[in-house]
Amino acid sequence: MDSPSAQTLANRAARGSQILLWGLAVNVALAVVKLLAGFFGASNALVADGLESALDVVSSGILYMALKYSTRPADYNHPYGHGKIESLAGAAGAMIVLLAGVFLAIHSVQEILSDAANRQAPAPFTLVVLAAVIIVKEILFRISNQRGKEVGSTAVQADSWHHRSDAITSLAAAIGISISLIGGAAWARADDWAALFSCVIIAWNGLRMMRASLGELLDEQAPEDVIQRLTQCAMEVEGVVNVEKCRVRKSGLTLLVDLHVRVPGMESVSHSHQIAHRVKDKLLNAGCTVSDVSVHIEPSELEDSQPLTPPPCI
Repeated sequence: MDSPSAQTLANRAARGSQILLWGLAVNVALAVVKLLAGFFGASNALVADGLESALDVVSSGILYMALKYSTRPADYNHPYGHGKIESLAGAAGAMIVLLAGVFLAIHSVQEILSDAANRQAPAPFTLVVLAAVIIVKEILFRISNQRGKEVGSTAVQADSWHHRSDAITSLAAAIGISISLIGGAAWARADDWAALFSCVIIAWNGLRMMRASLGELLDEQAPEDVIQRLTQCAMEVEGVVNVEKCRVRKSGLTLLVDLHVRVPGMESVSHSHQIAHRVKDKLLNAGCTVSDVSVHIEPSELEDSQPLTPPPCI
């Protein structure tokens, strides 16, 4: 076995794409509802929330197309596959969220500094809309986040945090509108302050998502528990004295591993080659979604190393 089967990767990509499409459809519906409710209900916070949902539609579309493209098999020009497109799309989605937060924050500050003498308090029905949005978005976040972890997709997990961000901004908008309704005209700016707070949350989530995507694009080392698991698997192979280096990077839905292992110094080239293949097969079947392993053999520094009897070729 040289890598996870194409069918397995296709199934995981399909499951990830499915939840992205569901999220996209929900965002389209919610964006329309929130923009209309915010406009007719005189709520700047709800309008800002609706614009964020509209941007989520664009972001989800980008992530969906990238996930489909990332599962293409390796070719001559892309020997490591096309998985990095998923991380690139995640960074693009994060940038959209970040810029949206900055743009809406500027608009909110302008509203706060404007004359509030004729400011109309938001309509009570906007609270009903926001309550429904919060429930739907939190449920969608939990489903999407779990699905993203199951298929190992950064794009799906990034999209799930868009839903959580939307739930938080909707909650902030609901608080601001409630204060405006209770306090009357004197507290009309509470709606704008809620919109500004929402922008801070949006921008923070954009930065957090950008950090994760850039880490993958820059071949950041995999989590320590993954490194330890792969190292332990390699150590269990007969003929391996120890593991000198273990470098693991994420590419799309899979991991790429570069490994330096030490074998007894007196081993033949042929037997050392067999050990390297057994290490590779062991790691491909370790359950860590590894798609490729490069094994470099180093002679052990132990002077008393003795060659092992090579197993029969299968």
